[in-house]
Amino acid sequence: MSQSQGKPVLVVEDDDLFAATLIRFMEKRGFLMEREKRGDRAVERILAMQPVAVVLDCNLPGKDGFEVCREVRSGYHGPIIMLTARDDDIDQVQGLDSGADAYLLKPATPHVVLAHLTACMRRVSKAPGESHDEYRFGRFFISRATRIVSLDEAEVFFSTAEFDLLWLLVSRAGSVLSRDDINSNLRGIEHDGLNRSIDMRISRLRKALGDDAENPVRIKTVRGKGYLFSRSDWD
Repeated sequence: MSQSQGKPVLVVEDDDLFAATLIRFMEKRGFLMEREKRGDRAVERILAMQPVAVVLDCNLPGKDGFEVCREVRSGYHGPIIMLTARDDDIDQVQGLDSGADAYLLKPATPHVVLAHLTACMRRVSKAPGESHDEYRFGRFFISRATRIVSLDEAEVFFSTAEFDLLWLLVSRAGSVLSRDDINSNLRGIEHDGLNRSIDMRISRLRKALGDDAENPVRIKTVRGKGYLFSRSDWD
């Protein structure tokens, strides 16, 4: 069985040299690889293929990577790693807000891409330390086995990293988790110590779950300590 478990990793990249180098490197390590050059064709391919993961460039012909990421997130739940040549915090925020699981600056070496990719894939197949497979709090439901989240019986879609963070918070409902706690439990793309990445994902979770950004009651900020998922306020 290949590293990608029978499904390919899709590289959406119009830079021929970068794409060829990355694909050759990954194939030597047992991954099935496919490539798409255009953003406007990538959406259909991602949704149809359901690749094990997507490596997605931001600057693409036809449709940029941010649009691609936003459009596929409701129907694709695998890891998306975004690449950009621009060292710009605004781009990073936009990438993560679009639903990306990691955001890497070019020229990212194949070794770095592989490290983030395998970390994302590992987190999909192995959720952090709780024996329960699902939780329900009033109108809120989450399943680790199916990776489904619903609120008021309507499914809410999250990126891989967002789901893993939400699962960790839910599985420790009523307890405060510091950023260090989150980093140590979600080793991989979050383990770089960039606290703003966690904060941005918390903000995305709150927005998707209908929490008040100014006065959140479902995912609470405990000043100076961290974050707490509340069992109440779901009725």
